Amino acid sequence: MGQVMPLEGNMAVAEAMRQINPDVVAAYPITPSTEIVQTFAKFVADGKVKTNFVAVESEHSAMSACVAAAAAGGRVMNATSANGLALMWEILYIAASLRQPVILTLVNRALSGNINIHCDHSDGMGARDAGWIQLYGENCQEAYDNLIQAVAIGERLDVRLPVMNCLDGFFVSHSYELVTVEDDDAVQQWVGPYKPVKPLLDVNNPYTMGPLDLYDYYMEHKRNQWEAYPAAKQAVIEEGKRFGDAFGRYYGLMEEVDLSDAEVAVVALGSAAGTAKDVVAGLRDQGVRAGLLKLRCFRPFPAEEIASALKGAKAVCVMDRCASYGGATGPLFAETAAAMYTAGTTVPMTNTIYGLGGREVTPEQIRSVYDGLSKVADGAKPEQLVSWVGVRE
Repeated sequence: MGQVMPLEGNMAVAEAMRQINPDVVAAYPITPSTEIVQTFAKFVADGKVKTNFVAVESEHSAMSACVAAAAAGGRVMNATSANGLALMWEILYIAASLRQPVILTLVNRALSGNINIHCDHSDGMGARDAGWIQLYGENCQEAYDNLIQAVAIGERLDVRLPVMNCLDGFFVSHSYELVTVEDDDAVQQWVGPYKPVKPLLDVNNPYTMGPLDLYDYYMEHKRNQWEAYPAAKQAVIEEGKRFGDAFGRYYGLMEEVDLSDAEVAVVALGSAAGTAKDVVAGLRDQGVRAGLLKLRCFRPFPAEEIASALKGAKAVCVMDRCASYGGATGPLFAETAAAMYTAGTTVPMTNTIYGLGGREVTPEQIRSVYDGLSKVADGAKPEQLVSWVGVRE
């Protein structure tokens, strides 16, 4: 049986890393993810893990070391945020292209400028096309659970892809909650031993990795990589069920809250979904048929499942904690709208930008989003496609 412990999100992640006991962690600290590697480094120093902890000179070097260690045949982890992820940009694509299941906890933080150390999703959304699986957690428990599942998902032989375990900076990373931490042996048994594929340290079976790949074969290799993501989506579903069977907490691609008969629905990622759940409950008490789609798996993007979940609504608002500058809408809205259109589902949709740079999103603000949707559901034309909530006049 697990033990209930008061933990910050960062500490919950570090605790999961200790239980998994990876072969290599190569990291460079950056707020608000610093506590993860700081806490884990203490585990290494205290002999609680057998991990080779590599202190590097930059985030670019950190991800480079992670890819090299994974290619050599190790189970590898890291953590970063915002500008740190941006410095890794080049190597993110290499990790995915080489099909190395590096596990990276991304504590979501706004990308500069101006300088800001607080939460939004600009870092994860900026890396959305790098080829990494992306899981978003609502709270500390999900940050812990998602990391454990990330290992199993990424390492499956039909997947072999790197995975980001995303959690909101400060709102989750520095907030204490009661977290059920499973027994060490149970986690180790669930994750299982690492089984490397063609490790470079196997000198009896030499293998070339990452060679020059020009126009004569590059496109075929990219097509092969493309074909890994349907299997990755299925892996998220299957490992979420297997995790639930073992520990009692089931996960999937998304969580549907009162969507079966909802007339107005909101789509959200991360900690804001928790606030939205309370708003939905209050609206339901008042007779409003409100619903919420909390997206957990952003990559691979579950387009068909999203369209199916939202098809019964009369109006939908997608909430983006990120702005796509120069684009027509936020990134989550654009992908959700494309999913609906492709499925032939015609539901009036709006986009709300919120919480940039760590600005708090309140129940009242989310309630205002539902109020606006109710008018659209009754036949009113949306005043504008994209609105911003929480902005001072």
